[in-house]
Order: sequence, then C-alpha cells, then structure tokens
Amino acid sequence: MMRFTSLVALTWASLVAGQNNYPNLPVNFLQTSNPVTPLPNGYPWGTCTVQNTNPYTNPPNTGVIRSYDFTITRETKSPDGFERSFLLVNDQFPGPEIEANWGDTIQVTVHNQITGPEEGTAIHWHGLLQKGTQYMDGVPGISQCPIPPNGTFTYTFNADLYGTSWYHSHYSAQYAGGIFGPMIIHGPAIAPYDIDIGPVMLTDYFHKDYFSLVEDVVSTNFNEVLQPSDNNLINGQTNATFQFTPGKTHRLRLINSGAEGMQKFSIDGHNLTVIAQDFVPVQSFSTQVVTLGVGQRTDVLVTAPANADGKSYTMRSTLAGNGCAVTNQPFATATVFYNTKLQPNTTAWPSFLTSVASQCANDPIDITQPLYSLTPSAPTTTKDIAINFTQNATDFWLWTMNDISFRADYNSPVFLLAATGNDSYPDPQWNVYNFGSNTSIRVVIENPGPAAHPMHLHGHDFYVLNVGTGTWDGTTIVNAANPQRRDTQIVPAGGFLVIQFEADNPGAWPLHCHIAWHVSAGLYVTVLERPADIANVQVPSIMAQTCRDWSTFTGEDVVDQIDSGL
Repeated sequence: MMRFTSLVALTWASLVAGQNNYPNLPVNFLQTSNPVTPLPNGYPWGTCTVQNTNPYTNPPNTGVIRSYDFTITRETKSPDGFERSFLLVNDQFPGPEIEANWGDTIQVTVHNQITGPEEGTAIHWHGLLQKGTQYMDGVPGISQCPIPPNGTFTYTFNADLYGTSWYHSHYSAQYAGGIFGPMIIHGPAIAPYDIDIGPVMLTDYFHKDYFSLVEDVVSTNFNEVLQPSDNNLINGQTNATFQFTPGKTHRLRLINSGAEGMQKFSIDGHNLTVIAQDFVPVQSFSTQVVTLGVGQRTDVLVTAPANADGKSYTMRSTLAGNGCAVTNQPFATATVFYNTKLQPNTTAWPSFLTSVASQCANDPIDITQPLYSLTPSAPTTTKDIAINFTQNATDFWLWTMNDISFRADYNSPVFLLAATGNDSYPDPQWNVYNFGSNTSIRVVIENPGPAAHPMHLHGHDFYVLNVGTGTWDGTTIVNAANPQRRDTQIVPAGGFLVIQFEADNPGAWPLHCHIAWHVSAGLYVTVLERPADIANVQVPSIMAQTCRDWSTFTGEDVVDQIDSGL
C-alpha cells in the first residue's frame, strides 16, 4: 500500500498590497512531515538521474500527495500604484507557489468565488503531461466543463516532469486578470549550485481588466486590436529585491507569465548559465541575456562576480521591441543585493540592449541540446498549418489556423466526447485534427505575418526540428540526433516552426499561441491523439458532475463568451 502525506499550501505572510515575495527553495528536494523511510538512494525519486532516466516513460512514484487549497475571488489591488480589478488565487498576486518532488501526486482544490460579475474558471498546469489524467489538464471546452460560480473542483495529477513551470486559468484570458502562479517540481541534479532563489516571474501588466481588453482585441476596429501593456513587473512588483550571497552560485527559475510580451532578462555584471528550458534539462551554456516568450521558462545559474560583497546590481527584464511586444512601459527592474542596502548604479550589458532592440526570437536551437538524448523517429504523418490574421463575415478581426478561428463549446468538452467514442466533430470552429492511430506526428507551422507567436502544445514536450524566417526547405533538421525539446517555442514573424512529437499520450491536446489575446481571437487547434485509446480512459464521475453543474448555471445565466473561450 502506498503511503501518503498531505501538505496544505502555504500562504506567505510577507505580502505587500497582495504581492508575493517567494522564499528561497530547498536545494535538493522537498521534505515531508512523514517521509517514506528510508528514501531510496537518498532521494524521493530513487535512482533516477538526468542522464539515465527517460522522463517520458519512467517517472517515479513517491506515494506522496501534496495538497493545496485555492479560492479564486475578484479583488482590487495596485501593484504599480494604479488600482484595478484582479482575479486572484488566495488574494495573492502572483498566486501561491505549488511545490512538489518528481513523482509526487499534486492535489489542488479550487473554489470559484468570483463575483461582480460571476464567471466560470478552470486551471491549467502548464507543461505537465497528464498521462492517465488527461481530463485534469484544466482547459474548458476541451478537457472539462468550467467550474461554475460557487462551485468546487479538485484536480489530482502526477508531477510527471521536473523543473520550473506555472499554473494559470485557461478560461478566456482570465490569467491576464491575475489567476496564475509558479509551480516548482524538484528533481535530479542538473548542475551544482548553492542557493535556490526560486521563481522569478516576468509579467507584462495592464491597467485595464482582462475582459475589457478582450473586448478591445476581438474587435472590428483594427486600431483597438493592438492593446499596449502599461507596465512590466518582476514577481508582481516594480521594485522586487533579491538577496545573493558572495562566493555562492544561485539558481533562478525564470517564468514569462505575461499576457503578450516577449521578455529579455539580464543582470548587470553577471553571466547567466542556462541549465534547463521549460521542463527539459539542457547542456549548459553561458549567456548575458535570456529570451522568454509567453509561457516559456528558463533555469539559470548565477555566480557572484569577484568583489561583489557590499555591492548591488540591477536585474532587468525588458519587453522586446521589433514587433515582439506592444507596450507603453517595457522596463522591469529589480535589485540584487550582496550584504548591503546601497542602491545600484550598474549599467546594462551591451548585448542585452542589442537583443532587446532587434531580436524577436528564441536563442538559436543549435546551442540547446537536452541532457537526456532522444532521437525522433520518422514521422508517420505531417500536418501543415498556416497562421493568418483576417476579418470574418461580420468584420471582426480574428486569428486563424488553416483558415479556422477556434471557438470552444464550454458545455461539450472535446476530450469527454472522445471518451464516449465520439471521434467526429462537425462544428468547424472546434478545429479538431484527428490524427488517428499515427505514432509520430510532425507539424509544420507557417507564419507569414508580422507577429511572432509562442506556440504551446499540451500533453507533450515536442522536438524543435527547425525554426527560422522564410519557408522551411522540407529537409533540414537541426541537431537531428538529439534536437531541442520543450513545450513552448516561438515561431518568428515571417517564418516557420517545425515540431514533432511521439503519439504516446492519447488525448485531446490544445496547440495554440500563448499570447492571451491571440488565443482569445482563435489562434488554436485541437490535436486529437489516438482516439480509439481515449475511449479506454476511466474518466472520474466528477467530470460529468461538473458539466451538470455548469449546465445548471448556464440554464439560469447567459455566459458572455465574447472570444474563443480560451
């Protein structure tokens, strides 16, 4: 019999105006109040290591449950001095941190107490595979019906990958209203370091509430479609502080949790050693600036420069120009202190300034190779998808993928329909691509327009086979023996992205741009993977009950779904 421990989520006392100051994390792993004794090989994940364990086929099972309790409400906060309406988890911005060990079970009970007006909600656990728990992916209209007002829903899923990620609402653009927070899963050592600083959340910030912004971007007036952000925040603040220790190496877990803008991150006078991208440990490389599209994460190690004691340095995250972001105020700064309270007078790296001004793309993929090597098999099918921005028959500006702009039906989740044996979806707005029994799926995304898109696939880490400007030549694969893997990758403006994934996770998986306004305006497809096997999934009764509760709510109240729903 497995042994379980239940941990209640911590609500940190060090909150200023609802802002969250995340404490340092344990360097090795998260302890439990009743640990499995003895720990196999000294670690909760036993003998698993970065180099010898395939994370997609051999995740550990620790027998430990990490339990959290989330209450979502509408509140008024002013993180940059401008007061506005927020949707918050436990009255915190950003939301409370989820922390677990690789192989733990995470259980989050969500209470929807949104009022003024009432709204549905659902929470997505970004980057986790959800193998065997596809219905817990947290996407309304795809994996579940929304949690209705005054409703409660408990998500239970495995911490099946390790590293740095985040959770966020997937109901309309709610996460741009404040429903998001970090998710840290401790795992085998990637590289040695001394201090885990924890999450560093980089967030473009809007003074309008999310619903008003959606009304603007899904519009017939092109001049309203591009809504600029009003500020840029680090851990929900305009003046965050970090205490570093001279002579020590620090791990920072960078997360772009914004709605729209590409972030360029740097620390004056410090080199950054990249050790992981998304949930994938990589061969380390040194840089002075890290680029993160919305939804992307990068783990970096930072070692104090010589003679740092008694000094302070400026940490910078800037919303990139050249079509990467629309903003009135691109600059976010924080301060790194080394045993001092003196304010810094440091200057930015020249490479940082150059990257901010001109580079609207991720780092070249030829310098990023996973530590656990995998070679993709030959694809059994290839799908070409073209991104476009166009007006529909009623003159609304929408994003399309292969000429279809997605719109969810909250009352008819695609996965739950597939679980009953339905693999045909006549409504074209659902944009379902049925890949049948194919075992290896290649997708070529063509993006001829002027905007870059961080493309995110649920249920998988995909291989990034090639990316660039112009059109793919149809043959060239970068690092073919061990290509980059991650769950979110930027397709550049006027360019292409070639990804591939193994069809080892039957489900209905969203593939979409992670810019909140773009997916709101329809930039989304559903990947229907191995539908015959979906019918064998044992779906818990809470999924049907949530749909009944949602149906009762919508029978009494009209849901103002003005966008795609996601």
